[in-house]
Amino acid sequence: MKTKICLVLSAPTIHENLALVELYRSWIDIAELRVDCLLPEERLQFRRFPEMAGIPCVLTIRRTSDGGKFAEGEGSRTALLARGLAFADTDHRKNFAYIDLEEDLQVPSIEEAARAFGTKIIRSVHDMNGPIADLKARVHKLRRTRDEIAKIAFMPRNLSDVTRLFNEAKQCTGDDFILIAMGAYGLPSRVLAPIIGSSIAYATSEENIRKTENVLGQLDPITLNEVYNVRGLTAETKIFGITGNPLTVTSSPLIHNTEYHRQSLDAVYIPIKAENVEEAMDFAEATGIGGLSVTHPFKESVIPNLDQISAQTGEIGACNTILRQGDAWHGYNTDAPGFSKALLEFLGRKDLRRMKVAIIGAGGAAKAVAHVVWELGGKACVFNRTTDKARELAEKYNFKWATLDAGNRITLENFSDLIIQTTSVGMFPDLDDDPIDFYAFNGTEYVYDVIYNPEKTKMLKRAEKAGAKTFNGYTMLLYQAHIQYEMFTGVEYGS
Repeated sequence: MKTKICLVLSAPTIHENLALVELYRSWIDIAELRVDCLLPEERLQFRRFPEMAGIPCVLTIRRTSDGGKFAEGEGSRTALLARGLAFADTDHRKNFAYIDLEEDLQVPSIEEAARAFGTKIIRSVHDMNGPIADLKARVHKLRRTRDEIAKIAFMPRNLSDVTRLFNEAKQCTGDDFILIAMGAYGLPSRVLAPIIGSSIAYATSEENIRKTENVLGQLDPITLNEVYNVRGLTAETKIFGITGNPLTVTSSPLIHNTEYHRQSLDAVYIPIKAENVEEAMDFAEATGIGGLSVTHPFKESVIPNLDQISAQTGEIGACNTILRQGDAWHGYNTDAPGFSKALLEFLGRKDLRRMKVAIIGAGGAAKAVAHVVWELGGKACVFNRTTDKARELAEKYNFKWATLDAGNRITLENFSDLIIQTTSVGMFPDLDDDPIDFYAFNGTEYVYDVIYNPEKTKMLKRAEKAGAKTFNGYTMLLYQAHIQYEMFTGVEYGS
């Protein structure tokens, strides 16, 4: 059964919800009207919503205990559900196509009316506090008759809970079900809904995502279609991804998936938030992922988990790309060549000879940067708040090192021909932070920040205002992603 994309409508008025249906009509198959989110006076008018929307609709009135907004008693809720089924039309398109009834809601009259009117029952259970175990048994228990759809949604505590969902979903063959892991960890369960076997993939509006904290981890219909091609995913689709934490902002899925589409490759690239890299690799094993981009803070911790690493990865001591070959994981570093190409374009040079370079940070990204600076003949000083890490990285290349604080301002001035910022300082949510706020730019510097979102960090804005030449990390991201793309697919990016 092909997975349908369902737009969840949680606006307070019928008019606003109809406008959302119209906005996303090309990207959705069905719409769920959340009557619990409607204003009290609007709840009197929702019966005609399917006819007005002109699209198959799900009737849902979610209780607060299940993550909804309906706080009145069960009697009132039952009466509203009955109203949604009342005055059924002989043209089934004017009736609700689905009705969502929780596992513990037992009202035979509503169930009988739904079946009589051609309305399919989604029998649901929600747990906002943790995972639901033994999904196969739970799916069977939920589906009281063969024509019902079992829906199980839970808030995972970590990625391992999501991995269990994918493993247990393989045992639910032959059943009509919807399995959802909510929140940031659960995003793969939404994008890979067709691969799990879920009948429906839920989405929400971009506006709703912007104005809420989006704790449920929903995506908008355009992103599901245009970025992840959810409707086109099959059991044969090759899966790749990026893992890290917090992984709140990443352009990598757009870069990879856009090219898959252009080259007509049956592949998808997804973000995978994890507490540690071991969780991410376990998830990759469970889902058959063939390759992963590895970002902060896993670039160093991933190495002991690999079967083999490239010589350059070993020299750098950080890995940002892992590729599954047979039963083994191989590690590579595409940050270094991507950064080298982007940096030389920024500087308009062929090397860094006679340049004194300040490297801010000593983590995974800094290791790749330091290697490139050394290869290109630059002299550098590594600045880091943890002195031991600065010393360890600097001594590897016979660089100088210093603690990143105001006490070493003069040292930073002495290595300010090129300043390369490699930490996550300046990214969301710390947009007002500046890792070298004690340094006064004089306008002669080249300033490179590996952060690309925001486009200009507070540090870059200060440098630009002083007249310095500035550059962010997006071009580096593109160049290293192009290398990863070819490693994952065997096809040259842009060919």
